[in-house]
Amino acid sequence: MDAASAAKDRVDRALALLERRLLDLKSRAAGTSRVPDDDLFAPEPSTETDRARIHELESAGRDAAETLSRAADAIRAALADQEAR
Repeated sequence: MDAASAAKDRVDRALALLERRLLDLKSRAAGTSRVPDDDLFAPEPSTETDRARIHELESAGRDAAETLSRAADAIRAALADQEAR
């Protein structure tokens, strides 16, 4: 497998993981929160459950950003390696 294919596979795996995490968070939040599960701009959370849900979403967002940043770095490195050849 060449470097570009390996980098693409890493991005695909990262996106699949992100989708699974978000679906899991949404499914858990749907049964416990009065705020719609896609309303990220709701007023201040009124319950501990809402605060925990927001914290989980923010954490998942940070994890996704880090994962995608690493994948982008890997793609850049693979492309630079191919151009150097």
